[in-house]
Amino acid sequence: MTATLFYVHDPMCSWCWGFSKVWQQIRDQLPNNVNVQLVAGGLAPDSMQAMPESMQLSLQQTWQHIQQVIPGTEFNHQFWSLNAPRRSTYPACRAVLAAKAQHLDLEIPMMKAIQKAYYLDAKNPSDDAILIELATDIGCNVDQFSQALNSEDTHQILMSQIHFARLLGVHGFPSLVVETESGQRLPVDFDYIDACVALDNLAYHLDS
Repeated sequence: MTATLFYVHDPMCSWCWGFSKVWQQIRDQLPNNVNVQLVAGGLAPDSMQAMPESMQLSLQQTWQHIQQVIPGTEFNHQFWSLNAPRRSTYPACRAVLAAKAQHLDLEIPMMKAIQKAYYLDAKNPSDDAILIELATDIGCNVDQFSQALNSEDTHQILMSQIHFARLLGVHGFPSLVVETESGQRLPVDFDYIDACVALDNLAYHLDS
């Protein structure tokens, strides 16, 4: 029997960053009959408008809150003074898909590179130049990546993934949903600190 565990995320979702260590622990301990599939949920559409100051302050407070409730989570708060933030995460989502299109093994490294650049290195992954730089760092074919990043094909794949996330019943990131061999789709409970919560709930669904 095989099952698929969908991880619905956005590489610029701060709660996904907070979940990243536990998510890695979950992946490392999954049974062999469970496949993992990432779904780019698309937090915020393309925009060249500056992020309102009120939203910047709200997100800074969210980062501080995550640091309080998820021990060991780091944020480089200099991001807010070193950049001109925009509420635009679709480019980062497309970057993950463009890297995956080159090779399946580049999907997760691209996601992790975006998170590191954003949350630790104070770089803005809403900017194409940053995404192309990261693609170079993880070994993508840069010309191919640059062409795919904003192509209509890549955008349509993102729209399809956003639609699929809605079909899964997902309304926030991160989210976990398991599809059993029978085709039943069930939400998987998780905890930001303890991987066992998700693993136990997954096992319950698979054994039911």
